[in-house]
Order: sequence, then structure tokens, then C-alpha cells
Amino acid sequence: MTSTSYHREKVNWMDLLWLLFLGGLAVLPPVREVHKQLILLAIGALQLFEGSLIQWAPHRGKYYAVLLKILLSMLLLAHTGGLEINSSYYPIFYVPIVTAAVYFGPLGTMLWTLLASAAYCSYLYPALQQYQLAEGGYAELALRILFFFLAAMVVNRFANENRRQTLRYQTLAEQLAETNRRLEEAQAQARRSERLAALGQLSAGLAHEIRNPLGIIKGSAEMLIERLKSAEPLAAELAGYISTEVNRLSALVTRFLDFARPLRLEQKPESLPAIVDLALKAVAANWSGPAVTVERFYEPNLPAISLDEHFCEQGFINLAQNAYEAMSESGGGTLRVSIARAERNGRDGVEVRIADSGPGIPRELREQIFNPFVTTKKTGVGLGLSIVSKIVDEHHGSMQLMDGTQGACFVLFFPASAQPVQEESRPAATV
Repeated sequence: MTSTSYHREKVNWMDLLWLLFLGGLAVLPPVREVHKQLILLAIGALQLFEGSLIQWAPHRGKYYAVLLKILLSMLLLAHTGGLEINSSYYPIFYVPIVTAAVYFGPLGTMLWTLLASAAYCSYLYPALQQYQLAEGGYAELALRILFFFLAAMVVNRFANENRRQTLRYQTLAEQLAETNRRLEEAQAQARRSERLAALGQLSAGLAHEIRNPLGIIKGSAEMLIERLKSAEPLAAELAGYISTEVNRLSALVTRFLDFARPLRLEQKPESLPAIVDLALKAVAANWSGPAVTVERFYEPNLPAISLDEHFCEQGFINLAQNAYEAMSESGGGTLRVSIARAERNGRDGVEVRIADSGPGIPRELREQIFNPFVTTKKTGVGLGLSIVSKIVDEHHGSMQLMDGTQGACFVLFFPASAQPVQEESRPAATV
């Protein structure tokens, strides 16, 4: 009968069968009744284009479809016999009844069936003006009406069950998609941790071996500067260049070691908003570039987080410093920091979002941005985000770069400890 699909792209074999059966009704008596063939043609066309009607009017289309079928059914009875109430074509009313049972709930189905039954019974009054109802006629009419309601109830029950099954499958598909997404995130974090571990071991050995020669080179350069300061000014200047570059390499090696050596955390329940505020103040105090507006959105009554205050503060300093430097290219901007409760993989905790209004991170670098030596800055080393990621991993948290955002938005998650911490919401502040 009526299809539950609102969108039909082409005529299928069920539609062909529908037309075939209507054609069978058209060749049955009364054959010469042209109006009967036209009405059957209209019913067939309405059935074929019912999906387009509902697509054109999503909210009212199904009402139009049922009402039109009731009207066409009444017309068909009017042109298939002298006594319409006794027409052999009365089962045509099952078409609008079943259609309503598919589209509507139990109450709506009952109301539409009642309307269709009333439309059928409307022929009873003119018939009684000319004829007398035969013995058992009222019982026959009642049987037909009851069968209308029985068919409506049966079809509606199966339609509702089909909708419930579809909803279950959709819910299950969404749950599976969410599970797959979390699994992909976990796999990506695991791969990143493995890469960081391997590179960390390599960097630790390499940095240790480089540090000793650098010390000798720096000492020798300083001695040359003292010896040649007055006798050979040019040589002293070149020795100064050597000392400067050695200092830069030494700072790089120190960052290598910070990244490579295992972290010795001293964790205790801390207020995460307080640590974030310390980091933001430290970056703002040392910033001499364009003005940056810092907007804070902290959820009150956040749970305590078991963390190492020193390492976490350093991690937030790295993120804030990167945001400041990224926005400096466009003459300043807005840094939004929000802290709220969150859940990851069944664990309650606190989520920190740090979003800037800078140019963002190129798509081709998003997958590697947490790897060592990957940077978007001209003078960057590419270890800052790697160190932050390592600090978060050591706290059994997670860190990710959000897609589809203006600028760069980093989301850090820390699992909660048992002790609560009372925090108040903070308004926006300008730095």
C-alpha cells in the first residue's frame, strides 16, 4: 500500500504492481463509466507522487494525502452504482485508512479512520430516502466499519514497531560512530605517545652527548674574547658570535632534555583555574607586543585535579605564549580560556579550552603538530607543544587540536580527584 519513504527518486516495482491492480479495477464493471477510470487514474497518480507531495509540504503533506484519498474514494463510490452505500468498490476506503495508519500515531489513525467511516456512511442518508435498508443491513454496515478500524489498528501497530526499530538502529549507529571516533582518538594518542617516547629516548642520548662539547666550545670562545679583546677586535667579535650561538644551542639542548627526561611529578589536589591564571599572568607580564584581550569563562564548583603545579603551569605558559605570538602577526586579538566539567571515556574531570583569534594551524600540519620539531613559527624549535602533550599524558589526561575553528583551539582534559574545589566565575579581562 502506502510507502513510508517520503523521497522517491524513481518508480519501483511496487508502484508498477499498484498501477497494475488499479488497471484491473478499471476493466471490471461498470466498464463504460469513464468517470470511474479517471478517478482510478487520479488515485494511482496520487499514490505515485505522494512522496513528492510530502517533500513539498513536510508538515501538511501527509494530511493532504489522506484527505485527497478519502475524497477520491467517495467519488469512486458515486460513479460505481446507483446505490453508493452498497457499491462493491467500498473497500477503496482501505487506501486512505491504511495511509493514515502508516503516517500517524494511534490517536491520529483512529481519527482519520473515523472520518473515512463517516464519509462512507454519508451515503446512507440519500439511500434511505429512496429505499429501505434490508434486514441485516445495519449489521453489514457495522461489520464494514469495524473492519476499517481493525485494519487501521493492525497496520498502525506494525508501522509504529517499524519506526521504533528504525530509531533503535539509528541510536545504535550513532553510538557505534561515537565509539569509533573515541577509538580513533585513543589510537592517535597512542601512536603519538609511542613516537614521543622513541624520539625522547633518542633526544636524551643525543642531547647528553652534545652538551659536553658545547661547554668546551663556549669556554674556549670566552677565553678568546678576553685574550683578543684589545689586540684583535675582529677576532674577538667572531668569538662573541661563537659564544652567542653556543648559548642558543645550549638552550635548545636544555629543551631537548626537558622533553626527553622522565617527569618526576609531585601531584596533589589543586585548583586548575588558579594555575591557569598564574600562567596567563606570567605571559602577560612578559609580553611587549600588540594588545591581547583575555576572556575567562570558568565554571563554578569545579572538582579538584591531582596534578603537579609546576609542570602544569609551564604547559599553560607554553600554550598562552604560542597564542600571543600567533595573534601578534595580525596586530593583536582575543584569547578565550574556558574551564568546565567534562567526561572522557567514562571518567569525570575538567576540560580546559584555549582558543585564540590568530591565523590558526594549517591543515597539513594538524596531524603532526604535537610531534617534536614541527612548528608554524619562523623562529620556533617545535618542542613547546610536544612538552605540553607529554605533561598532559603524564597526568593521564588528553590533549587535542579542535577542527573547524577560527584560529587555534586546544582542548586539554584532566581527570578529577576525590576532593572538590570551590571556584567562582570570572568575568572577561583585558590584558
